[in-house]
Amino acid sequence: MLPSNLLDSLLNKQFKISIADLKTHKAKAQKKRQELEEYLIETETIEEEKLYQEASQKLDIPFIELRGKEIAKETLALVPAQFASAHQVIAFDKTNNELEIAMLDPQDIQTIEFLRRKTGLTPKVYITTPSDIKETLRKYHADLSSDQVIVQLSSERQDGSHKDLKKAAEELPIINIVNSVLEHAVFDGASDIHIEPGEKNVVVRYRIDGMLKQVMDLPKEVQNGIVARVKILAKLKIDEHMIPQDGRFKILIQEEQLAFRVSIIPVYDGEKIVMRLLHEGQKPLTLEELGFLPRIKEKVEEAIKKPHGMILVTGPTGSGKTTTLYSILGILNQPKVNISTIEDPIEYHVSGINQSQINPKAGFDFASGLRAFLRQDPDIIMVGEIRDKETAEIAIHAAMTGHLVLSTLHTNDAPTTLPRLIDMDIPPFLVAFTSNIIIAQRLVRKICAYCKKEYNLEKGEIKELGKLIDTKKILEICEEEQIKLTETEKSLESMTFFRGEGCRRCGNSGYKGRMGIYEVMVIDDQITRLINSRATAQEVKEYAVKNGMRNLFEDGIMKAKQGITTIEEVLRVTKE
Repeated sequence: MLPSNLLDSLLNKQFKISIADLKTHKAKAQKKRQELEEYLIETETIEEEKLYQEASQKLDIPFIELRGKEIAKETLALVPAQFASAHQVIAFDKTNNELEIAMLDPQDIQTIEFLRRKTGLTPKVYITTPSDIKETLRKYHADLSSDQVIVQLSSERQDGSHKDLKKAAEELPIINIVNSVLEHAVFDGASDIHIEPGEKNVVVRYRIDGMLKQVMDLPKEVQNGIVARVKILAKLKIDEHMIPQDGRFKILIQEEQLAFRVSIIPVYDGEKIVMRLLHEGQKPLTLEELGFLPRIKEKVEEAIKKPHGMILVTGPTGSGKTTTLYSILGILNQPKVNISTIEDPIEYHVSGINQSQINPKAGFDFASGLRAFLRQDPDIIMVGEIRDKETAEIAIHAAMTGHLVLSTLHTNDAPTTLPRLIDMDIPPFLVAFTSNIIIAQRLVRKICAYCKKEYNLEKGEIKELGKLIDTKKILEICEEEQIKLTETEKSLESMTFFRGEGCRRCGNSGYKGRMGIYEVMVIDDQITRLINSRATAQEVKEYAVKNGMRNLFEDGIMKAKQGITTIEEVLRVTKE
């Protein structure tokens, strides 16, 4: 954090925040038990990078952007890990005489002098942002951990007994390997970790932005130790190898509380582990952050204002359905309403919401949990998934009797959801009467902001894209969503699109992060009549499209036109 006197001066002179407003901000920050700088950045009153660039000019000290910068391990290691974290300082380059360091407070003379004495080099000071320091420290910690991964296990033969497995799991090299796998996954922004046994080795893969990437190849000798270590962390049976096991554990990495959901199944060469990373305490995203365009966002907001009925989100596994439901709950979460959820598993802990996890072994499934909820005086209920007739019946009964019910289903698009419920033997008039809105979704990778470039479609691409959507339709949707086009953009040939060239920051993939594309179907009077007459999904779809429903592909093309994602990515996730 910047020194308070410097911060006040910058806010007043460079950011034109009056003394009175500054006093108000300080009071609000104090109430939230936050530092003023942290509060202003979190509330988007000021931009972090802009603040530190202004500080750089004021102090006449150069600004450095550390994120994505390759830093030699030997240079990083010149500043001890604990000291680097405590004093928020990074050594990022050196010559024979100088050590280039990035700091948050370049006026901290004691830290600069300590590094001068310790390294024997003259510190050359730069200023950087807290988020850049945090990200580099995280990588720094993970990289140093990986250096300690020395596969030198006990030479004693292990026969797979509980005692031997426990001993293997507690050996330092095994602990270091598991710690390194977890820390690297967090640094790389992985959503899942796959540890897969082979005949002669153990492969570690991370799912980053929805795509699996191999990151480590470990010797077969560490396999039993790694599995046992993960089982101990997740409080599972160490000596059980023949049936699937599920568990969960929490750890602290770089001051961030993380939960890992663990699934272990027996496979041909041993046991395969998949761990899902869950960021505890993560705030729900807004509808804009999820990727809802303004016109569609209005429809969703209208639907969630209704006091009862069903809001259904559909899509395949891993398409972000639960995240969307949590975002809607974040909007609905007010002191005057009672919200209850039944999930498998609980992915995010949210203050103010009563969350329950199913336990089939104890007879606590979606149906029995939902039945119990109705005796708990709820206003809003979230059911993790409607899987069977019984759950569907209770959910619809709840929606009919004054409750707002949110849930997910596995269908390919919004119109198919209605026949799916009817196939569960739910009478059509109940499906029509209780459904408010159906949201189908997929996740697309976002273009890396640091290597994004404009380009025009080639003839072959224009021909293929023209088969799926015509220019007239693109122009109509752009106008509806107020997406600005240049005077020359009147055809696919002249339209500008974007792609990532690939850089260090995105691992040369051209993509960084993900966003949703959506198909939103509002259940109006005509769709209600179609459902009651047992119309097919195709007939419902034709009517919805005629009345302005935008399909997943069209929503994706709008995001490609805006430079958020690429046409290739939209085609990848929407092809059937």
